[in-house]
Amino acid sequence: MSGSRRTLINGHFAFTAPHELATQAGMEVLADGGHAVDAMIAAAAVIAVAYPHMNGLGGDGFWLVHEPGQRPWGVDASGAAGSACTPEWYAEHGFSSIPSRGPGAALTLAGAVSGWIQAKATAQETAQRAGIPGPDFAIERLLSPAITLAANGVTISDSLAAASRKVSSQLSDLPGFRDLYTSDGSPLVAGQTLKNGPLAELLSQLCQAGLDSFYRGSIGAELGSQLRGLGSPLGPHDLKAHHATVVSPLCAEIRFGEVFNLPEPTQGFVSILILALFDRLYEPSWTEADCIHALIECSKHAFTLRDSCLPVPDLANVDLRAELQQESIARHASEIDLTQVREWSRTSSAGDTVWMGARDKQGVMVSYIQSLFWEFGSGVVLPDLGLVWNNRGTSFNLSRGGQRSLEPGKKPFHTLNPALLMLKDGSRLIYGAMGGEGQPQTQAAMIARHLYLDRAPARSISDPRWLLGRTWGEVEGNLQIESDMDPHAVTALEKKGHKLDQVTPKNELMGHAGMIREQVDGSLIAASDPRSDGRGEISE
Repeated sequence: MSGSRRTLINGHFAFTAPHELATQAGMEVLADGGHAVDAMIAAAAVIAVAYPHMNGLGGDGFWLVHEPGQRPWGVDASGAAGSACTPEWYAEHGFSSIPSRGPGAALTLAGAVSGWIQAKATAQETAQRAGIPGPDFAIERLLSPAITLAANGVTISDSLAAASRKVSSQLSDLPGFRDLYTSDGSPLVAGQTLKNGPLAELLSQLCQAGLDSFYRGSIGAELGSQLRGLGSPLGPHDLKAHHATVVSPLCAEIRFGEVFNLPEPTQGFVSILILALFDRLYEPSWTEADCIHALIECSKHAFTLRDSCLPVPDLANVDLRAELQQESIARHASEIDLTQVREWSRTSSAGDTVWMGARDKQGVMVSYIQSLFWEFGSGVVLPDLGLVWNNRGTSFNLSRGGQRSLEPGKKPFHTLNPALLMLKDGSRLIYGAMGGEGQPQTQAAMIARHLYLDRAPARSISDPRWLLGRTWGEVEGNLQIESDMDPHAVTALEKKGHKLDQVTPKNELMGHAGMIREQVDGSLIAASDPRSDGRGEISE
């Protein structure tokens, strides 16, 4: 993880990503006058090549898009459980529970590519109504950088090497994994080159046949057949039935403006709620330790409410939009006692993700997340396609009628959530982070530091962070804090009653975050996370 941590900015457009190659791909589209949605598709394909442990075409995605003068819109590009995904199927195949890895874990559709399709189509429609240029770059142009990188190879990052060390012995016996994501069974080594010729060929086929062929063409038929042949409950008919959907974002008002995120099945509700609760409780006299304490206690309240009302989207028993109105926020804030530390012993959700942001010359801003769930997802790599499939469906269980019971066509709960903040002065922020339950906490931390403590975006991201619960690849659910945190703040938190586990500075378990701010005058500020492999330059 070397190089500048500022994200590449050029004139009146910007792009931020946790890997420099994705930033480069997005910026090249924007520099050629491309739309932010097209830039994001190009970057999404590239980062699937460069960060295959965190995301890919076999995973899911969520979009939050804002066009100047319009209300934001979103895209849910997540997959549901296949038609054969029942407790009976697992019993017949010798499973007493849903496995975390292997073909049995590959039970939900991969929605990422459908999101590319839907976001491009919706942006074209809205641009046409507004009489402005839409995303008109050909798919060949957008996927070309990823094809080249997959064929010629990418340098293995520290993050990818660390993930390979962690799982190579566990996943080496799974179909295709040993050949592609280990070095003859040994972990990948940072600095060496990783090639993925089959993925380059798959991307080339998508250029020729169109993105929809991933689901309803010959490619979809091959994907489904291979999944079924490897032992997954998914099949070709499941891919044919899948489509991404346009959704209306959730919204809440804070003193600085309106904050937006996505509805269920994401935890966007939690991200908004933590920030709204903090805003309600915040006092200008607070120290940083006071802010951190309040954010932690707001997170506990929000997670508890989430688990009671948002287990899975079709069972949500609370009107989430009503819960984000000022009256409800005030009621929830009154239930938080900042004079003490709330006991916390619940289990947590893990996850890995990439967040990326774009702003084009026309002022369109895109906040986007793409993920496989755990590192390398199910660990199943489809032969001759170079594609690793997600394991998002492992959050289901095989009980009947439970909150997260497995049923065909049901979507699992997602920690993924992209964010947007429209400030009262006319400026805008897009921001996000990876890391399971770390995502909403990091989002709130970034905004608290930037808007309430008046710190620059880069510092708001890079300053020492904390985590309540698990992030990607972690098992423990304690309150973890980076050891370079101000000692006075650490002491103050301990005096309040927090039990802290210190971890090394700039620790990847805290997640990769990013932000782009558009000022009132149209100038841009962007930042990526020193915990990632993001890199950029500034060009006036």
